[in-house]
Amino acid sequence: MKTTCSMLLDSFRLTAVDLNEVDPAALHALSISVRWPHRAEDWQMLLTTGRGIAALDEIGRAVGSAMWFPYSDDFASVGMVICLPRLQAHGAGRWLMEQTLAAVGPRALGLNATRASYRLYRAIGFSDEAIVYQLSGSALVPGPRPLPADALLRAAENSDLGAIVALDAHAFGTERSSLLQCLLAASAGTVLSRASKIEAFALCRRFGRGHVIGPIVASDDADAIAVTRPHVVTHAGSFLRVDTRQRDGTFPAFLTESGLAVYDTVTAMSLGGPWLVRGRGEVAAAPKTCFSEPSTELNSGLFPSIDVSPHLLLAIFVFT
Repeated sequence: MKTTCSMLLDSFRLTAVDLNEVDPAALHALSISVRWPHRAEDWQMLLTTGRGIAALDEIGRAVGSAMWFPYSDDFASVGMVICLPRLQAHGAGRWLMEQTLAAVGPRALGLNATRASYRLYRAIGFSDEAIVYQLSGSALVPGPRPLPADALLRAAENSDLGAIVALDAHAFGTERSSLLQCLLAASAGTVLSRASKIEAFALCRRFGRGHVIGPIVASDDADAIAVTRPHVVTHAGSFLRVDTRQRDGTFPAFLTESGLAVYDTVTAMSLGGPWLVRGRGEVAAAPKTCFSEPSTELNSGLFPSIDVSPHLLLAIFVFT
């Protein structure tokens, strides 16, 4: 196993190694130990779409992890930053992030910080961008709603990948073709089109205790509700999660009607330049509360709602 760096922590030594050299079962056990909901299958998707390091103790046990997801030469998101609580007070979390920053190079970074990790990221230099509301619960069938004007709704197909990637890039600010190809293959999707052009979509996949919806990309709340509602109906009676930066409005009200309540918040943060407006010259409007990816859990699904003319990234991709 190739060692990248080591640290003497109190009475024992931590060693940083490439995440792909660690048994995925050990990584799953690590996330379970801090009560994160990721399944072994969720870890496998993360390892397919991102890169990372693991911190091993002197007898080879995984005691920490950190991942990054490079979308371009100048931007990456960070997630799955885990450190056993007993090591945090000794600086292990900061050491993990220092190794991560060295590995990602000069890229600007974005992440969603949990309450426990927020002070660390502020100390490293990350800046606040928005609050992300994590909603979950046993899904209820929401009341019927007419489709928005001139809209057609259908299931997403593999042939829609190009249009989905383009729409997502417009909302997110960076193309995520590899990630979206992986998500589309693992998800049930809904697309909304007008005049044969896809103008909104939502993906829903297995995650943690049940299913997560995200990303959700749409031009307004009505379109977002239209592509999200079929997934809520499908999973009525089971656990469903949506993360969003939108606190008020029609879309959050729809999520509440669907049985989803805010159970926690995380903070979207950036280093090296604003995350929520990357790739756009204008300043983003006040974020709306919409679904998640990736707190430093991933992210994954992947990211908070962004008001971008003419499209909103309403739901985040959860990985965290």
